[in-house]
Amino acid sequence: MPQLPAPDYPAEVRARLDADAKEVIARYPDSRSALLPLLHLVQAEEGHVTRTGIRFCAEQLGLTTAEVTAVSTFYTMYRRRPGGDYQVGVCTNTLCAVLGGDAIFDALKQRLGVGNEETTPDGKVTLEHIECNAACDFAPVVMVNWEFFDNQTVESAKRLVDDLRAGRTVEPTRGAPLCTYQETARILAGFPDERPGAVEATGGAGHASLAGLRLARGESGPARVGPPRGVPQQDTPPHHDEQPPRRHPSSHDAPQKTSDSDPDFPAGPIAEEGEG
Repeated sequence: MPQLPAPDYPAEVRARLDADAKEVIARYPDSRSALLPLLHLVQAEEGHVTRTGIRFCAEQLGLTTAEVTAVSTFYTMYRRRPGGDYQVGVCTNTLCAVLGGDAIFDALKQRLGVGNEETTPDGKVTLEHIECNAACDFAPVVMVNWEFFDNQTVESAKRLVDDLRAGRTVEPTRGAPLCTYQETARILAGFPDERPGAVEATGGAGHASLAGLRLARGESGPARVGPPRGVPQQDTPPHHDEQPPRRHPSSHDAPQKTSDSDPDFPAGPIAEEGEG
């Protein structure tokens, strides 16, 4: 049977959301551009994007519910069903995975008794594996409501979820103090975090992440890579009357010849497996 039209919010909730939506929409020259923050706004109300929330966004922006649904189901930061107060995401992308992310994810599934995108019976924790968090120099990384918990191990991740379920204070490695998923959603909708000290709290990128920036500013020496093919690596300085080996340019000294255009460094024949 087709579903009936989604019910509206209670009158007092609708009045509050109408005022918030008006503020959000006013930020954009085209009202349609406000859809993403409005989806965060309705997610902050109920903990996930409901049919009522989709109807609300559509009415505010003059869209169809099908258009809003298409967007809300495309982005993974919008929940499609109820979840826990704390969304624990374990990065299982390549670097985090090989450094322990896969082991952490498996251990947390056992510890919590849930699978991917499932919530503990007490409604505290939703577990999910997530893609790269752009924090590879802190791998393996776990995120709770999009706050970083860096350099995790199986044991530290177990303690983390135990503390969350027990209501103990948990401090992210960097960034603002932890808040609930619905509070986080309202912040993502563009409303200020009014908790004392939350705005001042910050967390920068890791040392390795900033290496390129330091080079661009001239704060470090030039990038050093191996010699060109065919030139042996020298372990000792050349004699005073010898010419030093030709320096291999770094990757930003473009343009450089490629193997296709430089006969001195041919790519060589490419053969399918099994061919001579």
